[in-house]
Amino acid sequence: MNMVTYNGWMETEISKSRFKAQALEVFRQIEATGDPVIITDRGEPTLIVKRYTPAAALLQQRLKGSVVRYADPLEPAGEDDWEPAE
Repeated sequence: MNMVTYNGWMETEISKSRFKAQALEVFRQIEATGDPVIITDRGEPTLIVKRYTPAAALLQQRLKGSVVRYADPLEPAGEDDWEPAE
């Protein structure tokens, strides 16, 4: 694996053929360091393998059900249509 700079960030780069042979080792490195690995095909970056972070999924779960549905979006909303936030 090689260290390369993309957009000012140091990242690890590996060819598809080396990745295929060393996938488990690469996965363990990503899990340990959290640093993404760029997979290349004929020297060109094609994929990024990175650690899954559930933050987006957790945020989506927290927001689920918090949006009030407005049945008629084209009708003007009046001052009495709003409820104060608690």
